[in-house]
Amino acid sequence: MAALAVISAVGLAVDDRVLVGAPIWAKPFKFALSFVAYGLSLAWMLSWLDWGRRAGWWAGTVVAAAGLVEMVIITGQVVRGKRSHFNYQTPFDEALFNAMAVTVVVLWAATLVIAVLLLRARIADRASAWAMRCGVAIALAGAAVGFLMTQPAPGQVRGESDVVGAHSVGVPDGGPSMPLTGWSATGGDLRIPHFFGMHALQLLPLVVMGLVALMPRSVRLADERVRVRLVLVASGSYAALFALLAWQALRGQPLIHPDGVTLAVAGGVVVATGVAGYWAVRSAQGAGSPSRKEGSSSPSRKEVEEAEEAKVAKETKETKEAEAVA
Repeated sequence: MAALAVISAVGLAVDDRVLVGAPIWAKPFKFALSFVAYGLSLAWMLSWLDWGRRAGWWAGTVVAAAGLVEMVIITGQVVRGKRSHFNYQTPFDEALFNAMAVTVVVLWAATLVIAVLLLRARIADRASAWAMRCGVAIALAGAAVGFLMTQPAPGQVRGESDVVGAHSVGVPDGGPSMPLTGWSATGGDLRIPHFFGMHALQLLPLVVMGLVALMPRSVRLADERVRVRLVLVASGSYAALFALLAWQALRGQPLIHPDGVTLAVAGGVVVATGVAGYWAVRSAQGAGSPSRKEGSSSPSRKEVEEAEEAKVAKETKETKEAEAVA
């Protein structure tokens, strides 16, 4: 995948062909980078499995193989100067697109297997465990958005149209687009929730890494319960934003031109996230406090330190007494 990303980058630099309103090598370049990030994330998650490692290895291998087949088809179509997705122009083009559809289903099913394995795995770091589980679940939902793109757009008829399916909603593919991403600037674009959902695999584990990095500066974050709750809040917020992006796209609304309803819902998600985040930090009993709840069997940090000091003092005293006797 990394090699295909490099090849596609070179193609972007030396090949000025344009297909469906975008540089012809843009699609394989973006897909290759996405598959690299997707594969590395899954490999990292599979390393946490305490059981089912063999099943996880096979599922990961299937994901890698399916992704490679899809990338070979996409790149091959670029070389031919043809679109890879939704192409029914010739029987050969149709066969290639159908093969890609099969690889997507296989990849999705293999990722589902990994999700089940992670759900049942006993992972000591609960915050990391929930970040991985929620990340895979949202990624599966994001990948499923791709199936919506294969449905006939207005004016398209299966068996008659050269192109069946589209990523834009309300406008034809290939119209005015946003820089870098290529997402539609005039209508809805299902690639947005597709992209946002699938990359939960990387972004939610990054939340855990950020919390761990902040632990030395915040006593509260040293409490595992607080980190778990913050991860769950982040996951819920991410899922809500994914749903909002999908809803916005399906209504034919461009990302950069949201209406009042979309803005109101987005504001509600932000407020709910803030309130939930505040609750996650403040509600943990004993978080950041040396005191212990009455009846609790777990000693506080201060008590642990005092016990360690007493143990050291006792050992020192016994050593001195032994030396005196000798």
